[in-house]
Amino acid sequence: MKIPGLRPADATVGGLVHFGRMLDKIRLQAAGTLPEGYFLGDEDFTWWDARCCRFLGVNYHELAPLVRDGLDDDAALAWCQVHGRQTTAEEMQIWNAFILKRGWRDESTPGLQADKEGSGLGDRDDIVTWVELFKAQES
Repeated sequence: MKIPGLRPADATVGGLVHFGRMLDKIRLQAAGTLPEGYFLGDEDFTWWDARCCRFLGVNYHELAPLVRDGLDDDAALAWCQVHGRQTTAEEMQIWNAFILKRGWRDESTPGLQADKEGSGLGDRDDIVTWVELFKAQES
């Protein structure tokens, strides 16, 4: 299902994947247009929003209200860099590779396969990562 205002997980903000999608989910939830079933926040440590905030060294519950109040993408990332930790180019490259390859031959592969099948995409051999599944589901 196409969700207006939700960018793919591989879109970057400041060279960082998933961050912009997390911000989109915060904004969509605030507008009441984020569909059910989207993991949002840091309730579970495995959710990408939680991992992204830990990577940046910020508290999700401090960032989210700022985004809901209108902080744009670049300002949100700048806030994270001031209130969290400074990430190096190498750390960002490692983060990006982790997210872009998540689901491909790792401990989340069984869950990916189950979600593929549940979405009617179980026969799609070209979907081997969560990013690819999200794109297929949202196109």
